[in-house]
Amino acid sequence: MYLTEVIETDRLIVRVARPGDGACFNKAILESIDQLKDWLGWVTPPPTTVQSEESCRKAYGRFLLNEDLMVLFFHKETGEVVGGSGLHNPDWDKRQFEVGYWGNSRYSKQGLMTEGVKALVSYALKELKASRIFLTTDERNISSWKLAERVGFIHEGTLRNDRYDMAGKLRNTKIYSVVPSDPQ
Repeated sequence: MYLTEVIETDRLIVRVARPGDGACFNKAILESIDQLKDWLGWVTPPPTTVQSEESCRKAYGRFLLNEDLMVLFFHKETGEVVGGSGLHNPDWDKRQFEVGYWGNSRYSKQGLMTEGVKALVSYALKELKASRIFLTTDERNISSWKLAERVGFIHEGTLRNDRYDMAGKLRNTKIYSVVPSDPQ
């Protein structure tokens, strides 16, 4: 079974990151850096356009090898990047995937990230026959875990003093998952 390149929703094109996407990927990150820097290590220091292009090229290579699906959410009307997500670290034997996401703050509070992540999860469950999709998030990242709950992820538990945050202090990590038997 192979990963797909494009998923379409009412308002979004959910598409694998590919060569040539570096500039629009970088623009969305820089527009949202203040909201992302506390949660995502890969945005500190802010990436250059060249680094973002390299990320997109590497992501496309991993997609072609069926090793990872890093996607960008493109707004159908504006063509701009409203966020990104992906199905990461696939375990093809168990059909399990880790999902992650980030949003362009210019498009917050419009339900676009929920729409995109929901489409990605639905694709993984229906087309890839996923047995489990999971995510982890800092318990202080309220917008992240609220999005997970809107999409239908179930909170499995919280690991205390599990990881270091961006400031080098221990943090608690909330774990969420979706399995096929969950209501969708």
